[in-house]
Amino acid sequence: MKDRQKNPNNKNIITLHDLPIGKMGIVSSIKAEGISRRRMLDLGLVPGTKVEALRISPMGDPKAYKIRGAVIAFREEEGTKILVKL
Repeated sequence: MKDRQKNPNNKNIITLHDLPIGKMGIVSSIKAEGISRRRMLDLGLVPGTKVEALRISPMGDPKAYKIRGAVIAFREEEGTKILVKL
């Protein structure tokens, strides 16, 4: 992992980008700001939302996630700003 923010007090919290394919997590918080944050909230990505990592593109970025029944792709830049609890 690069310089990704981790919560040292809770080892079960990782970034959405680090969520392994096939695993589920629950959104803990969103660190994005401005229009990116608004887009995430509009897509239903709010604290408490269940998220499942579905697949990754052949080049490794973006990753596809199942969020509230929809499949949504986030690039690493966006995915590292979303913290999920395993």
